[in-house]
Amino acid sequence: MGEAAAIDKIEETPVVVVAGPTASGKSALAVELAADFGGTIINADSMQIYRDLPILTAQPDTAAQRAVPHRLYGILALDDPATAARWADLALSEIKAAWDEKHVPVLVGGTGLYLRALLEGFAPIPDIDARFRDEAQALLKELGAAGLHARLAARDPETAAKLRPSDSQRIMRAWEVLTATGKPLAWWQAQPSTRPGPVAAIAFVTSPARDDLYAACDARFAAMLEAGALDEVAAARRAYAGADQSRAGFKALGFRELAQQLDGEITLEQAAAAARQATRNYAKRQSTWFRHQLPGATFLAPDREAMKFSQSSVAATRHKIRDFLLTHQK
Repeated sequence: MGEAAAIDKIEETPVVVVAGPTASGKSALAVELAADFGGTIINADSMQIYRDLPILTAQPDTAAQRAVPHRLYGILALDDPATAARWADLALSEIKAAWDEKHVPVLVGGTGLYLRALLEGFAPIPDIDARFRDEAQALLKELGAAGLHARLAARDPETAAKLRPSDSQRIMRAWEVLTATGKPLAWWQAQPSTRPGPVAAIAFVTSPARDDLYAACDARFAAMLEAGALDEVAAARRAYAGADQSRAGFKALGFRELAQQLDGEITLEQAAAAARQATRNYAKRQSTWFRHQLPGATFLAPDREAMKFSQSSVAATRHKIRDFLLTHQK
């Protein structure tokens, strides 16, 4: 913990960010770096924050959690919505706790909106009363995602234009904000951002070649099935039988497809193929987001086959982190 112990009083709290698309090797790299610098890993993935689906959401295994402390993994029920602002507040608490213990906070994940909320701030949207959320949920059930999107477009075309008609969670969010505040979500997003805290970050993005990334996504889902992902989904559906299983943690990649298999609508082979495609599509969107929305990040390309990083690449990364930590101390 030599580098961590050197930092005492700071104006901006330094953090290390290891981001990237799913299955790109970021978690293993983060564990290696955290071990080098006496770090604590803090989850920045919107699905790994939920419990009940550790296999399907690829949460760190026992060996990784023994190697270095891990925080904000599996802390919420599957039906408990987690906004970017909520995560940012939780992450700030864990960042402070890490530095109090002289640990370097290492944020790891692929949810760009979470990272943006922490590093750049977020729109000052007031808390929404639960009754508006319930009303939005009832409308979604009545109209379907496309129908609610059309209704949103009639009243808030600017926000609707930014949302896919199938993105039920974001459409519901836009509708509940509109009905609760009387102002469109786009209006709130245009207001000056509120930063949750003074954080300075050095960011690294794991960025495999596209074909390698897709192969890794396919291999990961096959491993999930082998590890019991189907049984995990079945258990979660029983445990949350009365919940809306289209929101919050139920949006984990592969959940919908495996649920369809359990209901006898499709075969396991069809479910696996659809889940693999959904994962590849998501990984592509993540890659695009990080290329355009995380300025100043260092992009790291892993080995083509092992999806691991060379010793020289890791050494260069360590050097950059060391310099960053030294320049952010008094």
